[in-house]
Amino acid sequence: MAFAAARNLLKCWLLVVGLAVVFAGLGWVIGGERGAMLFALCSLLAALTAYGFGDRALLGMLGGRPYALAEDPLLRSTLDRLAAQAGVMPPKLFLIDDPFPRAFAAGRGPRSSSVAISTGLLGAVPPRELEALLAHELGHVRSRDVLTQTFAVLLAATLLELARIGGFLSGALLYVLAPPASAFTHLLLSSKREFAADAFAARLCGWEDVADVLLRLEKAGDLARFSASPAVEPLFAVSPFAAEGVARMFVTHPPTEKRVERLRTGGAG
Repeated sequence: MAFAAARNLLKCWLLVVGLAVVFAGLGWVIGGERGAMLFALCSLLAALTAYGFGDRALLGMLGGRPYALAEDPLLRSTLDRLAAQAGVMPPKLFLIDDPFPRAFAAGRGPRSSSVAISTGLLGAVPPRELEALLAHELGHVRSRDVLTQTFAVLLAATLLELARIGGFLSGALLYVLAPPASAFTHLLLSSKREFAADAFAARLCGWEDVADVLLRLEKAGDLARFSASPAVEPLFAVSPFAAEGVARMFVTHPPTEKRVERLRTGGAG
């Protein structure tokens, strides 16, 4: 976990420096040395904003609202207990008023993170499987996957949103901007992070419970359509999108069948 956390920090630093260089070059073309400094400064300010408020931006994008203890006192205590076992600070908890079962984590890492779950998840998943899913998300928090996921998703979502300025050409512009957004996502996020989070959750809650909840979420995706920017795909334990069109470009999860097989063979393979 320590190596994974260090690697994720390095990825984010490289992304920030790389974007600053790119924007500085663009500023140089437009306005010479002064333009380069201005564009680089704006890029660094945007990175600082994403670092400090990225989780809030994602929660707003996906309809998260602060959790009220009276809604489900057991949920808060369960997350606090699992956080103590995982060795991380208890995350802020948010609810999403949506019947589609889903959960995700965002933030900076073990000392500052947020976990959001949908009301549909609370009604669709048994308590033991819900614990397993929360443990999976805490695995991402502990390894600082949440930091790279937050940066990658915000960057990709911003690029996709730029397509809207194209008016009647927005469809064509989307297919111009989607490939670089997808490239950044895959550059920052390895599918191995899901195997690691699965294994971490299994050590806390048991291999079978993690496998069962992954299968349940996979079936939910077959029964209902999930509506959101395809750039948010990396946030979820199981992709909620049908693997088609632009959404297919942002798939960062290994096949659920492969994950379940690894879990049911004790993490081997």
